[in-house]
Amino acid sequence: MHISKVGGVIAAANKRMAQPLLQIGTISVIRRIVITYQQAGIFPIIVVTGEDDDEIKWQLSNCGIIFMRNEESGDPELITSAKTGLAYLHGKCDRVMFTPVNVPMFSPATLLTLMEFDEDIVIASHRGKGGHPILIKDSAIPEILDYKGENGLRGVIASSSLKSVRADVDDKGVLMSVHNVEELEAQLEEHNAAILHPVLHMRMERESSFLNERLKVLLFLLSDNYSIRKGCNCTGLAYSKAWEMINQLEEILGYPVVNRQRGGKGGGGASLTEDGKRFLLAYQEFEERIHTLAQREFRKRFIDTGIIR
Repeated sequence: MHISKVGGVIAAANKRMAQPLLQIGTISVIRRIVITYQQAGIFPIIVVTGEDDDEIKWQLSNCGIIFMRNEESGDPELITSAKTGLAYLHGKCDRVMFTPVNVPMFSPATLLTLMEFDEDIVIASHRGKGGHPILIKDSAIPEILDYKGENGLRGVIASSSLKSVRADVDDKGVLMSVHNVEELEAQLEEHNAAILHPVLHMRMERESSFLNERLKVLLFLLSDNYSIRKGCNCTGLAYSKAWEMINQLEEILGYPVVNRQRGGKGGGGASLTEDGKRFLLAYQEFEERIHTLAQREFRKRFIDTGIIR
């Protein structure tokens, strides 16, 4: 099922190299990237983790993130994390924004600049030097998934027929790594100014909330034939709570949202009904429009007027 124009993948499996929980300012680098992605309207966001990912899930539990596991043991290669996220998003988004978690200081404006290009692969660069993130067309994903050579994404770009371009931006954050903490801290004030934004936590309520970010993401996973239990593991949502919210949603809407198949080692099968898919896509379009309006009005009333400098 097609979900959105631009999805996102954050590779956080190699903890020795990536340090996803490193704190810069008052938040971790992985949360900083999630905020930046969300400000640019990217959805869904896949965070690819490795072993011992409970702390990452806890930090991002209310952010509407899909967590996927890189099954390579030890410190996995970056390309395998990229493939994990790209494989899931293939066919669901027109394009996918990809970055390793060790490059956390690029701005939302840089993401929007990359989206202006139409090549198969768009690489963020600063003063002619390539960095991250990288924007990938959906049509280019199969060639990346089939690549078995060396040098990761660089190797794909060098050896394939895919058309790539470097988008030069006035954002030195695209080159900054967690391996130079002093440099990141020097960039902190500028980056905090760049990610200043209105925060809208969308949900549906009647007497109480019956649809939030995590349930929405779970429903998208079910549209891809995930079991309830596996979907809960990918969203950090408790299994019993998921069924409680699904039942409440169906009661309020007045029609089945989920096709149920009880039993089985994986907790039973589940898929979205056609009515469920229509509801979910309508809600996603509604959220996208609200996000666009909020960003525009915030800039118009606070940034352009100089009320916030």
